[in-house]
Amino acid sequence: MQRSIKLSVFCGVSVDGFLARPDHKVDFLDTHEQEPHGYEEFYGSVDMVVIGRNTYQFVVSYGQWLYGKKPVVVLSSRPIDSSWIKNGVVEQMAGEPARIVAELEARGYRHAYIDGGVTIQRFLVAAELIDRMVISYVPVLIGSGMPLFGPLPHDIQLRHVATRTYRGGLVQNEYQVAGAPKLAKKQTPTPPAKKKKGVAKKR
Repeated sequence: MQRSIKLSVFCGVSVDGFLARPDHKVDFLDTHEQEPHGYEEFYGSVDMVVIGRNTYQFVVSYGQWLYGKKPVVVLSSRPIDSSWIKNGVVEQMAGEPARIVAELEARGYRHAYIDGGVTIQRFLVAAELIDRMVISYVPVLIGSGMPLFGPLPHDIQLRHVATRTYRGGLVQNEYQVAGAPKLAKKQTPTPPAKKKKGVAKKR
């Protein structure tokens, strides 16, 4: 199976693997000592964002829209209020991850940013739809909270791509999900053959 849309994860976690505290706070991720670690470049490479309702509610509580003008799909079966967002494009969708991905691909999207713990878990487990994961480990242990990964029905093989370290102590690992469907290669049209000018040979 091939598809033309790529799904990526770029997230920060504690060393013990938590995205947020039990009360959803993420204060531990901001140590005020970390140098840039590729998020801006990554975000510039995506053309849309998919988040879950919990992540959307966190953004609402934060009081500031974090995704700029990129289209954002919020996965929820219950209505959401996006009237407070002035400069963003927000749409609500519901359904199985495979159907969501097919819909996004049909609309012409080519690189989606999958954000939020539950959403990442759903897309990773459902037919291993995630292609790439960049996980930044902040040097702190918090003991409990919202884990990046949950129970799995089977092993999911990852291919290690790179490990990067930063002066503030952050360690970043990048993986390709081995079982994800291959991305369809863009077909480059073959230019028509040029007719050679010249005199035909006599028989």
